[in-house]
Amino acid sequence: MSKIVAANFKTNHTRASTAEYVRALDEGMGRLGYEAPVYLFPPATALDSFETAGDIRVGAQNAYPTVKGSFTGEIGLEQLEEFGIDTVLVGHSERRHILGESQSFVAEKFAWFKERGFTIFYCIGEPLEVREAGEEAVRRYLVEQLEGIDTEYEKLVMAYEPVWAIGTGKTATPDLIEATHAVIKRLCDRPLLYGGSVKPANIAEILAVPGCDGALIGTASWEVSSMLSMLETVNREK
Repeated sequence: MSKIVAANFKTNHTRASTAEYVRALDEGMGRLGYEAPVYLFPPATALDSFETAGDIRVGAQNAYPTVKGSFTGEIGLEQLEEFGIDTVLVGHSERRHILGESQSFVAEKFAWFKERGFTIFYCIGEPLEVREAGEEAVRRYLVEQLEGIDTEYEKLVMAYEPVWAIGTGKTATPDLIEATHAVIKRLCDRPLLYGGSVKPANIAEILAVPGCDGALIGTASWEVSSMLSMLETVNREK
């Protein structure tokens, strides 16, 4: 199985810069001979349907479980369908910890988009205080984040993102990633990505970890040159 590589732009890039990014990424993928899918999650204002030669798949960072309605500030299926988008991130730690999404609401979103056949990138991961409490505390925390989730859904891609490593420059050690991925694989045997300060300097080491099926990349993906550098590494190591 090819490694799955995904870029989460978070609250970065505009409509214009995203279009330029996609153009440059597509050109670079052609130059590298990179044939596996690359997933991009731009901000909602930059969602579009792009004509590309390479397999670039655009998803939504977030969406509300509705076709349309009175949900100020949210986007629903009607907005996603305009651009043919059928991929969504669910459960990202920033949605959980900053914006207060509960596990019950995360599970509701998962079920709603699953029912409509979306590819769902589902994020789980522990904060620092849980990690410091030990392996069993981490396991219990991850189990709780799978409550109400159909872990056998065929279009599910899991992403393990330790909260303490997101945007901090701190990366989990290969041994820690391997051990935690092994726990998650026992709970859910779906493709499992690692996310948390992945960058050109460490992506090869991370993707070489047993049980790591790819990477969900934040900060290091925002510059297309950095993203292409990582794709070159993935291509070389496959």
